[in-house]
Amino acid sequence: MVNLDWYQTLNKPTLTPPAEVFQTVWPILYILMAVSFYFYLKQTPKIQRPLGIIFFCLQLFLNFLWSPIFFGMHHIFGALFVTTLLIIAVACTILIFIKTSKLAAGLLIPYFIWILFAWYLNFEIWRLN
Repeated sequence: MVNLDWYQTLNKPTLTPPAEVFQTVWPILYILMAVSFYFYLKQTPKIQRPLGIIFFCLQLFLNFLWSPIFFGMHHIFGALFVTTLLIIAVACTILIFIKTSKLAAGLLIPYFIWILFAWYLNFEIWRLN
């Protein structure tokens, strides 16, 4: 369970969006990620799929890992580290996907941009607290 009481006590940067924005953006990004993965699998020959699958699963794992570290453990710097790894993993996924499906790679761009923004927010929360 997410501890929002703790989160409310943190100093946050001015650009922190309201909770409703996160609740709207994440489902859209997950849909784009799923569609991207579908097109990657559909347009990539089986022999070339493993690396893309590995990086897609890695970035998904890092994505899910962030919440328990940040909200569960209250480890702001640990979450920042995970977000840094996530940026690298998503960038690698895009670079792998683009070789066989520009559409699959393009569908991950909004996610990549959001993760960069999330890194900024996480960094500023760490710096301010």
